[in-house]
Amino acid sequence: MATPKALKLKPRIRSPIPVMILGCITAIALLFLFSSLNSTNRFWFSSAKTHLKKKAREHSLHDKYLYWGDRIDCPGKHCDSCEGLGHQESSLRCALEEAIFLNRTFVMPSRMCINPNHNNKGILHKVDNVTAEERWAASSCTMDSLYDIDLISETVPVILDNSDAWHLILSTSMKLGDRGVAHVEGLTRVDLKEDSHYSNLLLINRTASPLSWFAECKDRKNHSAIILPYSFLPSMAAEKLRIAADQIKRVLGDYDAIHVRRGDKIKTRKDRYGVKRSLHPHLDRDTRAEFILHRIQKWVPSGRTLFIASNERTPGFFSPLSVR
Repeated sequence: MATPKALKLKPRIRSPIPVMILGCITAIALLFLFSSLNSTNRFWFSSAKTHLKKKAREHSLHDKYLYWGDRIDCPGKHCDSCEGLGHQESSLRCALEEAIFLNRTFVMPSRMCINPNHNNKGILHKVDNVTAEERWAASSCTMDSLYDIDLISETVPVILDNSDAWHLILSTSMKLGDRGVAHVEGLTRVDLKEDSHYSNLLLINRTASPLSWFAECKDRKNHSAIILPYSFLPSMAAEKLRIAADQIKRVLGDYDAIHVRRGDKIKTRKDRYGVKRSLHPHLDRDTRAEFILHRIQKWVPSGRTLFIASNERTPGFFSPLSVR
């Protein structure tokens, strides 16, 4: 009987095309899934960073401090008077620059005075028959109502002189004596930085100087010596003031502003010979609308809203500027 031969089955050759297609689909699906997860993670981290508020800096005795006084330009010749905001900002900016240069935390006055000449609308209460301290409290406002202290501290560390941290630093420096604090006068910031006697102290006290604070920055014309721009403090306004400014901008739209001081500055006074003279002879001419129009044409394009802050009382004095 014949034995049947075993059938040899030929291996079935599958086309590689479906396998390749399936592999491509799988790879694309995995790639899409990974991209989606990665995109979601990036979005989550981005959102977290957007809403995450930077933690306020904590101050300790390991830091070093710079103190110029409990009022801007005081001690000094302006303890009983109150200069304008621009003058005080120049002094405050000078002190902040020195703190940056010395790598120290600046002890900022907790209040700033408002010049009575700028307060004829009764923003602050006027009080009579009171002491100098009471008058100061009535004619000043808290520093943190004007400036965002945390925002300033991102550029130069700052503490207020009514804080618990400052009271601890002050008491500690007094206990350390000469090793903790130095009362300096007539020394430049370079002297304070290079002399190890001062650079290693916990506290440098500048209140011995009788000058205005900004007078310590004697090289203001050397632009390379200016650490903080003039726009620094105005850009550090407190949150409520920034909100108010945004509301004003929504009303006025995009605009340019000019401060034109006339009034008291153009008054004439008789000299000792009885001749009428002005402290600023050309100010009257330079602050008239026609002259202003000529001066601003390089910087202010025609058609833009122009806001003028001035103590000029003549109605329509600046009307010629409307031709723009």
